[in-house]
Order: sequence, then structure tokens, then C-alpha cells
Amino acid sequence: MSLSEELSLTVDGPVATLTIDRRAKRNAFALRMWQAIPDVVRTVEDDESVRVLVIRGAGDGPFSAGADITEFQTVRRGEEAAAAYSEVVHEAERALATMSKPSMALIQGWCVGGGCELALACDLRIADNTAKFGITPSKLGVVYHQMSTARVVETVGAAWARYILFTGELLDADVALRIGLVHEVHPVDRAAAKAYALAETLATRAPITLAGAKQLIARAAAGTAADDEWAHRWYRASYASRDYAEGVDAFVEKRQPDFTAIPWPKLDQDGAPS
Repeated sequence: MSLSEELSLTVDGPVATLTIDRRAKRNAFALRMWQAIPDVVRTVEDDESVRVLVIRGAGDGPFSAGADITEFQTVRRGEEAAAAYSEVVHEAERALATMSKPSMALIQGWCVGGGCELALACDLRIADNTAKFGITPSKLGVVYHQMSTARVVETVGAAWARYILFTGELLDADVALRIGLVHEVHPVDRAAAKAYALAETLATRAPITLAGAKQLIARAAAGTAADDEWAHRWYRASYASRDYAEGVDAFVEKRQPDFTAIPWPKLDQDGAPS
């Protein structure tokens, strides 16, 4: 895997952490950093020991102040270059959002523009009470991408999506929690511990259930609720799985289930168990 020098991927037991460390730029994303995200996702997918990916800023630094706007006069200059740059960003977003394993953004300080886009591509968002959120295309003369807009609407609803995208103004952590932009807000000295405790909890859950739920939720959010053959492939896979056998045995034996030795399910190109 090739990572930009401002990104590092570490693994501690079942939890991988992608750390953003470009503090001189408030962790703003350069093009090379966006280009690295799909490789991160592939590495996490391929590592059988990893069950959860956490993305965070280094130390007590911000999550990300967004895309590095100072690059826009070079790598994003002109219509063709801008379109190519946007495709790199959205490929990074797609890779993260469609990863079969759960992901979490640990958000401290700035989470603006492309930083907020990255956080919204994660399944869960845990913030501290210093976090500030905003999506700012209205301040740049940019029309926000359809996929990214849909993710905002899916997360906070159309009314708040209008407010966020029309104004480009920053929201504090309390407002973000109230509108559903984040799942939890904690004091600055407790947020990381809470986020990693939640990640460890996810790592103890049945892989077939988490992988299936992620796929079915994404499908429902896209407007498909049919109980069709695609969905039934997931049901059948779960009934025949080691996860199900272990879950039932643990219930009967009055103990906690242990799914740690069960591999993460492999998915085909349609997002169904292969």
C-alpha cells in the first residue's frame, strides 16, 4: 500500500486507525491524500484481523479542515482538471462508504468541506464538544456532487441539507448531535476513549450481521426495499453461517458469543455474499 506522508494506518487488535497528520494545514486534504484512501480501504478489507476502521486527526488536532484550496489553482484549474480532481475525491468517498467492514470518524475540532464529506462516508461519527461542522461549496462557486448531496440528505434530512449547503455556515457539536449529523458527543478528554470502546464493541459482533446490515441499509437508503432474491441471499448466508451457529450455542449455554475466529464474509460485485 502506498500512503501519502500525511496519512498513517495502524492496527491494534481488531481496530485499524487511519490518522490524518497535516497539522500545519489543519489536516486539509491534498490530492495525493484523496488518492490514498482506496488503498487504505483495500488494505483494511484484506486484513482478516481487522473488523473496524477508525479515521481521526493526529493527537488533539482537528479531523480535517477540508480540501486544500491552495491546490485549486494548479491541480484543479480549468474544467477538465476540476472534473478529474472531483472524480478522485468521490472515488475515495465511494471506497470508504462501500467498504464491507464498519467505519467510524472520530471528530475533534474542524470537520469542514471535504473533511465533512469524508466523515459522512463513514458509518458512525463520534465527536468531542469542540467539533465544528460545515460544507462550503456555496462559498466557492461549486455545485456539490449528487452522491455527496444524497449522503447529507440521508443523514440529516432535506431541510437541514438545504441549510447546510445553502449557507455554508459552521455548526457546533450540539447542533450536529441534534440534527443527526453525529451519533455521540463527548467532552474533549473522553471522546477518543468512547469512540474506541464503541469500535471494540463492534468488533465483537457477528461479521455476517454487520456486513449484511451495512449492505441492506445502503440499499434501503437508496430507495430499494424489495424483499427479493438479493436480500434472500443474505438471509440464507446467515442461517448457514458459523456466526449463527455460535450465536445460538452461546444463547443456549448462557454465555457471550465469541465471533472473533469467524472470518469477515466475502461479497460479490453486487454486494451480496459470495
